[in-house]
Amino acid sequence: MRGEILGFERRRRWSDEEKLGIVMSVGPNKTTVTQVAQRHDVTLQQIYAWRHEMKKKGLWSPDGGALFLPLDISAHGVPAIADTPIIAAPIEVELRLRNGRSLHFDSSMTAVALTQLVRAVEAV
Repeated sequence: MRGEILGFERRRRWSDEEKLGIVMSVGPNKTTVTQVAQRHDVTLQQIYAWRHEMKKKGLWSPDGGALFLPLDISAHGVPAIADTPIIAAPIEVELRLRNGRSLHFDSSMTAVALTQLVRAVEAV
């Protein structure tokens, strides 16, 4: 049996930033997954897989309005947050804890008050 070689297989490497950019380009101005896949020469399945991967890593949210910030956990299991606000205008924040509980609070909450709140919820 003879085989014909049509070309070499290309295997591209995509950074998380590139994947996130492609995933986030679906939807604005009613852009479909098919259109984005064709534009970037990838399969539909690849975009869905990247979407799942980015969501799992906490880099992408289906609602598009979520903002993910890194949070250092101290040796005592308490978040280490600076007292200076990260965002000037107060916004609603959702903090998901390891035990599955969620805290909803205003971004203007001080680090001390947030630490006390997290400790209280974790103690229950």
